[in-house]
Amino acid sequence: MSNPLKGRSLASMKDLSPDELKLVLDTAAAVKKSPQEYRSKFANKTLGMVFQKPSLRTRVSFEAGMTQMGGHAIYLSPTDFKIGERETTEDIAIVLSRFADIIMARTFGHDIVLELAKHSRVPVINGLSDFEHPCQILADMQTIVERRGKLAGLKWTYCGDGNNVAHSIMLGGALAGMHVNIIAPKGYQPDPQVTADSQAIARKTGGSVTITDDMPGAAKGSDVLYTDVWASMGQEAEAAARKKVFAGYTIDMKVLGMANPDCVLLHCLPAHYGDEIMYDVTRTKNSAIFDEAENRMHAQKALMLLLAGV
Repeated sequence: MSNPLKGRSLASMKDLSPDELKLVLDTAAAVKKSPQEYRSKFANKTLGMVFQKPSLRTRVSFEAGMTQMGGHAIYLSPTDFKIGERETTEDIAIVLSRFADIIMARTFGHDIVLELAKHSRVPVINGLSDFEHPCQILADMQTIVERRGKLAGLKWTYCGDGNNVAHSIMLGGALAGMHVNIIAPKGYQPDPQVTADSQAIARKTGGSVTITDDMPGAAKGSDVLYTDVWASMGQEAEAAARKKVFAGYTIDMKVLGMANPDCVLLHCLPAHYGDEIMYDVTRTKNSAIFDEAENRMHAQKALMLLLAGV
């Protein structure tokens, strides 16, 4: 079977076609089902992990995933280098790609990921940027398939800030032919270009992308309910103001009750219980937040395998 992703980078969900998205998700399911078959795939290979932002799930899922496949991961903290200060992004990409077989970057600016990918001679994975979070959405989609058996035709409702996670949900959901519904207050809605791009994709796949501020009404009939923190890393100074703006955008038992009975509840974590989501909702039979967290590792294993072509 040919691998169209070999040697490529993944900075955005837009870097995937519908068929390539399915390939990643099918590979993730296979890796999760039979991990022993992939234990030596990355023997004597190295993953370089560039972190501007600290993380629990991103670091551990990538490092554990690489270790389980026989490889080695090197964690480069924000104190190990200063992109654009101590060394240029271009030089970091050139040097690091001579040591590592694949690079993952968790950054503030999306332009950093793009520049790393431009100058690296090995695949670069966007582990998170302020504009997109594709690895998270791949894990989300794997989780939805596990619970619902499909993606196409499902209504995926996201409540909260129109941030990087929302952007990747819009693009990924559109690629899969889903009906994506973003509920966000005015002034905090997704980037207009991402909206236009995802709607253009959806027109080709039979999906749709809708932006509204109708909370909780627009959550009615949802197959997937999703939320994220109201103030992301780097927005701490805005947290108090955002809490006022987003009051009323909380997923609670009332909102969950408006969704379909077999709705899948997701949150990329960490959760601020009492703000964007209530604790009791995350402990219902609908909640898949910890399956979702585990699937970060499986989806990223699949992505690394395909991009590295091993």
